[in-house]
Amino acid sequence: MQPNIRVMLFDENGERFFGEGPCRLLHAIEQTGSLRAAAQSMQMAYTKALGLVRHAEQVLGFALTERKIGGKGGGGSVLTDEAKEFLYRYEQYRDACKQAGKQLYPQFFPDEK
Repeated sequence: MQPNIRVMLFDENGERFFGEGPCRLLHAIEQTGSLRAAAQSMQMAYTKALGLVRHAEQVLGFALTERKIGGKGGGGSVLTDEAKEFLYRYEQYRDACKQAGKQLYPQFFPDEK
């Protein structure tokens, strides 16, 4: 038996709006330069990915992506500076929670390995 800590953020109504899925989606947008390509790389419907991003933006109060209209190089999306900062802070918090969980585990389950 071992701990598996998952960190999710909830809005004021208790509805989850951010966790590992949206975190991975933002990283995929950063890598691919496109929400559509990011969703496809995660085998997620574009409409679901768009909904995740919009819901998080609504709760956070700032845009996570900047959309670029097509042209010579085609359209796409990039993360905003606020999104990069939020992503960094979320990952730092998530990692700290996981580390704390690992340190606390032996205190509560001393006979488990």
